[in-house]
Amino acid sequence: MNVELLAPAGSFESLKTALYFGADAVYCGGPLLQLRASGAGFSFDELKKAVEYTHERGKKIYVTVNCFAENEEIEQLGDYANTLKNLGVDAVIVSDLGAVYEIREKCPSLPVHISTQANTQNFKTIEVYHKMGVERVVLGREMTMAQIEDLKGRIPEDMEIEVFVHGAMCMAYSGRCLLSSFLSNRSGNRGECSQPCRWNYYLMEEKRQNMFLPVIEEDGATAVLSSTDLKAIEFLDRLEKAGVKSFKIEGRMKSPYYVATVVNAYRHFMDGKASLEECENELDCASHRPFASGFFFGEAKADPNNDGFYHQTCSFMGIVLEDKGDGRYIVEQRNRFNVGDTLEILSPSKIGMSFPVTSIRDLHGNDRESAHLVQEKVDIFCPHKLHEGDILRKRIV
Repeated sequence: MNVELLAPAGSFESLKTALYFGADAVYCGGPLLQLRASGAGFSFDELKKAVEYTHERGKKIYVTVNCFAENEEIEQLGDYANTLKNLGVDAVIVSDLGAVYEIREKCPSLPVHISTQANTQNFKTIEVYHKMGVERVVLGREMTMAQIEDLKGRIPEDMEIEVFVHGAMCMAYSGRCLLSSFLSNRSGNRGECSQPCRWNYYLMEEKRQNMFLPVIEEDGATAVLSSTDLKAIEFLDRLEKAGVKSFKIEGRMKSPYYVATVVNAYRHFMDGKASLEECENELDCASHRPFASGFFFGEAKADPNNDGFYHQTCSFMGIVLEDKGDGRYIVEQRNRFNVGDTLEILSPSKIGMSFPVTSIRDLHGNDRESAHLVQEKVDIFCPHKLHEGDILRKRIV
């Protein structure tokens, strides 16, 4: 497929992981207006390092500036945009109309992409953004497949369309939710969402104050804030034919293991290196809510089989740091594994390889029965060729 695969980078480790496993571009937050208030933004020094690392590999890096700006923040945007441009950032992702105008006016050479938070739904809005000099629009997640297909031929040819294809979905319209503000005094529209739509709820009857009844979803029962995860891997061909130029994966707050698993599955499918079934099985290996197709085929329906819990079939055991030769590798442990365990290899080269652990040594050459110390480095034997950055996992289901 001739479509960009765009992956989240909430940390430098996630950025490296996304690029290693096949992302064409990454997006991350910076110091200002990045819609993730809990530490998922890069400092200027970190951005400089990230840009250099990304460009050395021939990939692109976009910075989110997608909070709805307040007065004092708008006044900072000109200098901020020029700093990002001087660092070599390939584009900024913006939601606020005033922020778009300010960036285009103060730093016209910095490409602007419109965030999904702007909930762009129609060709006329896209035309307006195009006249402002915007190069790409991330469509609102409420758009159906038919509506996306209808845009083709109705928008300027040089306007790029980006669509979210995988990850957590917000239950509110284009993410404009007030639940977090009301329930925990943390604004989702300022990057502080506490995700109350994913809390576990109980029902309390007025006259039985101390009796808490679990809310169970069954056929015909009410679904309470049951947010699911989007999975559109099976519809990528149709999205490409509709003119979509970038497939976006959600997850700046996700772990490097999650990023590796999802990016690798989509990369293999997009390149025709693995079947849909193989790639869907790979996606199950990372923690996720029950999958759904979002709004691509009309209004999302409550699923009586959605238990609302997170699922995953594999656990992250370690990451390969070094090839020592003769089939021995230095691995940084992430969860305990033992001699006799069967580990699977998560690698850009091939899906589905596994091996039994026959030897674990510490770095002094002493034999061990397990790797059990948090993030300790151990020397293991593997009959398959491994590379720095490959991930080892263990099947748990």
